[in-house]
Amino acid sequence: MNARVIAFYLPQFHPVQENDLWWGKGFTEWTNVGKAKALFKGHYQPRVPADLGYYDLRVSETREAQANMARDYGIEGFCYWHYWFGNGKRLLERPFNEVLVSGKPDFPFCLAWANEPWKGLDHGLKNRKVLIEQLYPGIEDYKRHFYEVLPAFQDRRYITMEGKPMFMIYKPLASEEVKLFIKVWRELAIENGLKGIYFIGHCNELKYSVQQVLNVGVDAVNPVRITNYLENHRPEFFRIRDYVKRQLWGVPTTYSYKLVSKYFLNAIEDSKDNVFPSVVTGWDHTPRSGKDGLVLSHFTPDTFSLHLQQVFSTIEKKSDEHKIVFLKSWNEWAEGNYIEPDLKYGLSFLDVLKYFVMHSSNS
Repeated sequence: MNARVIAFYLPQFHPVQENDLWWGKGFTEWTNVGKAKALFKGHYQPRVPADLGYYDLRVSETREAQANMARDYGIEGFCYWHYWFGNGKRLLERPFNEVLVSGKPDFPFCLAWANEPWKGLDHGLKNRKVLIEQLYPGIEDYKRHFYEVLPAFQDRRYITMEGKPMFMIYKPLASEEVKLFIKVWRELAIENGLKGIYFIGHCNELKYSVQQVLNVGVDAVNPVRITNYLENHRPEFFRIRDYVKRQLWGVPTTYSYKLVSKYFLNAIEDSKDNVFPSVVTGWDHTPRSGKDGLVLSHFTPDTFSLHLQQVFSTIEKKSDEHKIVFLKSWNEWAEGNYIEPDLKYGLSFLDVLKYFVMHSSNS
């Protein structure tokens, strides 16, 4: 069986009232993408979308085109980021709601709860102000959240594992309440005729082990180790050098993708059936955070190929159903973390991905 590639999908490409308030009328993720500037010689900015253009996710034809492209290049489905902040507060729900209600595109999907507050600095503002808190109001809110999502779980397109709808939780150790949340949802799933829920903990905090994430009560873990080299392997001299360059010359912390990607995986952990490794499609946070961002330079089809070779070799001995990798990401343009075609590389990265997916089955 070929590897199962599920791509994270960002819905922030349409205006909403809250973004108008925080960043100005008409803000979408394209606002950050369009104002990005090269901060050092050879810095690949700004990025310009090619085949799909500067799209608006309220347009159904755009969503169809994305799904068709993803399918053609070996991606099994989209994992839509889902925002629930407590007390019924949602954001950016329109694109997925329209996918659900319309039945189009006819392309598999699952949901990932973006379980964290929104902070200004993370999203392009110059301050650390919390824009919206992530709250955990208690059981009644967790029930309300479940019934909001239940129609998606019941949709024939929803991706399952072991017969259960797959639901990801970002930062599952952010609050002890997550354990209660999982317990409540497991009970409600059975009450509503589901076999259960297959919870996946999405963890990008290196201070936590895979086992610590599993201890929360999830069934599997999706580790993201983009900063592993910087936090655990970067020489102290380089740390000092990076700080000086940032403060004196406004140059962001920059390392080659080829170097850093060697530290994205843990061969022992990621080869387990209940650990789903990440494929990282580049990184450049400077459109949002300027000189304070991290840039992984020289992300090319060749260096991407080396990363994919490592990822796919890690999962080759897993059982077929668990041969899952999460592609981070389909369209995180303002983080330089996308695989949609741009003017410089076109479909090259998708071509590389398709090659590895098509050749990943065991003989």
